[in-house]
Amino acid sequence: MSVKPFFIEQGQGDTAVFLLHGVGGGHSAWDGSLPLLAKAGYRAIAWDAPGYGQSVGQPVGQPCSMTTLAQALLNLVAHVGARRTVVLGHSMGGMIAQEACLLDPAAFDGLILFATSGAFGKPGGEWQREFLQSRFATLDAGLGMAGLAPIMVGGMLALGGPAEVRAAAVAMMSAVPEATYRAALAAIVSFNRQDNLPNIKVPTLCLACADDKTAPPSVMEKMAGKIPGGEYHCLARAGHLGNMEQPEAFNAAVLQFLVQHFPIQE
Repeated sequence: MSVKPFFIEQGQGDTAVFLLHGVGGGHSAWDGSLPLLAKAGYRAIAWDAPGYGQSVGQPVGQPCSMTTLAQALLNLVAHVGARRTVVLGHSMGGMIAQEACLLDPAAFDGLILFATSGAFGKPGGEWQREFLQSRFATLDAGLGMAGLAPIMVGGMLALGGPAEVRAAAVAMMSAVPEATYRAALAAIVSFNRQDNLPNIKVPTLCLACADDKTAPPSVMEKMAGKIPGGEYHCLARAGHLGNMEQPEAFNAAVLQFLVQHFPIQE
C-alpha cells in the first residue's frame, strides 16, 4: 500500500521544505516556523507521520520500521512534486530523513538534521532492551501517554524555559496514540546510518541545542564532520525542543541555511 500521510502547508514557490516531527510530536510542533518560511518565499510542509495526528488511520508499519516511515516520506515528496526539496527532520524525523536519503538519494536537494544523530544508542541489543523497558514502564503501569508526557518533556527542556512551551509540548505528546509511540520507539532503537553519512552529497546543516541531553551538541558536531561539506550550528539556551523553546533563533538559523543554498528565484 502506498501511504501518503496527512500534511499541512503554507506558502508557495519552487522549493518545498518538509518538516518532520519527533517521536512525541505532530505537525503542530512547527506552528512557529511555517508562517515565517512561507513569508520568506518557501513552500513549508509539516506532516503527521503515519500513526500520528490526522494520519492515525494509516499504519505505522507492519511491523513498524525506519524503512516504512522513510518510504512514507518519499511518497509524500513525490506527491508534492516540488522542483527543489529540502527536509528538516527533528530527532526521529532526522533519522527518517537519513533513511530516506539512503533509499533514494536523488529525492532531496538539501537536509537540515535537527537535534538528531546518525545512530541511536549503543551497539548490541541489551542497551536497546533496557531503554525500551525504561520508556515503557509508565505505560505498562497503565498511566498512558498523559502520564508519560510530563515526565519525558520535563527532561527535554532547558532549565528555566517558558511554562507555556512545556504545556504545549506535554499536550502534543499526550495526544500521540500509545500504540504509535511504542511502535515508533521500537523502530528507532536499532537505527544506525553512520556509515552512510559520507555518502550524503547535498547541502546539509546539523542544528544542535546547547542544553540537549538527547542529542548532545558534541554528537551533532561530529555528525556534521562526517558529511561532506556538512555545516554545524548550535542554539543557545535550548534543550531538545529548541524550535519551540527558542523559535526566533531556530528560524533564523534555518532561514540562513535556506537562503544561502536555496535562494528564492524571482
